[in-house]
Amino acid sequence: MRARLSDIARQADVSEATVSRVLNDRPGVSAGTRRAVLTALDVLGYERPARLRKHSAQLVGLVVPELDNPIFPAFAQVIESVLAQHGFTPVLCTQTPGGVPEDEYVEMLLERQVAGIVFVSGQHADATADPARYRQLLARPLPIVLVNGYVEGIAAPFVSCDDRVAGELAVAHLAALGHRRIGLICGPERFTPVRRKLAGYRAAMGRLPDREGGPEELVALSLFGVEGGEVAAGRLLDRGVTGIVCGSDLMALGAIRAARSRGRSVPAEVSVVGYDDSPLMAFTDPPLTTVRQPVQAMAAAAVRALVDEIRGHAAPHSEYLFRPELVMRASTATPP
Repeated sequence: MRARLSDIARQADVSEATVSRVLNDRPGVSAGTRRAVLTALDVLGYERPARLRKHSAQLVGLVVPELDNPIFPAFAQVIESVLAQHGFTPVLCTQTPGGVPEDEYVEMLLERQVAGIVFVSGQHADATADPARYRQLLARPLPIVLVNGYVEGIAAPFVSCDDRVAGELAVAHLAALGHRRIGLICGPERFTPVRRKLAGYRAAMGRLPDREGGPEELVALSLFGVEGGEVAAGRLLDRGVTGIVCGSDLMALGAIRAARSRGRSVPAEVSVVGYDDSPLMAFTDPPLTTVRQPVQAMAAAAVRALVDEIRGHAAPHSEYLFRPELVMRASTATPP
């Protein structure tokens, strides 16, 4: 069907001259306006000109944290694979401490006229960050999906693992083994997933009538990573815990290191539960008991929601919560 400039201009709420510039791939049109014209083409059922189809209309931004934590490459790999199945090419943006911040990556992606962006554990996971950055993207309009984090009032799909349930599962597992002095180590409390794990931990500990010690004295927050886990676990080991629930698998590896540096055996004297079930955790020493994020299902849901948004079929603007799964291995046992 041959596109009529007047119809497209009316649908996109721009002038016919602007539509002509976009269709002929000429400069002088903002990324937001260009996106509005291309969306109008799609909505009206017109085929995009060939010169625009090879352009960035099929690019999708994927913003993830540093790749040192193996759970983030796992998310990136699945999201990239599912995007490709839907005909989109991902543009991977990885953040490193002191490197390019999220907002600069977003500007770069907008310059490439991406069709949408998936954010994994980005600023939306930080309760102290300004959510206006996401409202501005939605106002362009640009479809976005946010994974593992939640911001009230943002009209976009959110996909998260149920971190509260994760905290409860880990405590329940250690309690079933006979542990009563159970500690929690996790990252900074400003992050929404951390707050939810804390809530789950506290709720589960509150249900143990014969627990030893109040939950607050057995919580140690630190930086995510092996080193942060080692420092936080060291504090709890000095307080006599026999079981440690960790906010990530890397923190769990740090907790095992802390126990061994004190001459304590894992799991004979100290049990450790990780979180994520990131690649290779089945091959650590000892193989790590952990709470698994359903990465495959979460990534597929995130891409499906984004594709629906891009194609004009609005996905529910709410949070999809996925239940985690306890994976029992050899880093937990009955207490001494």
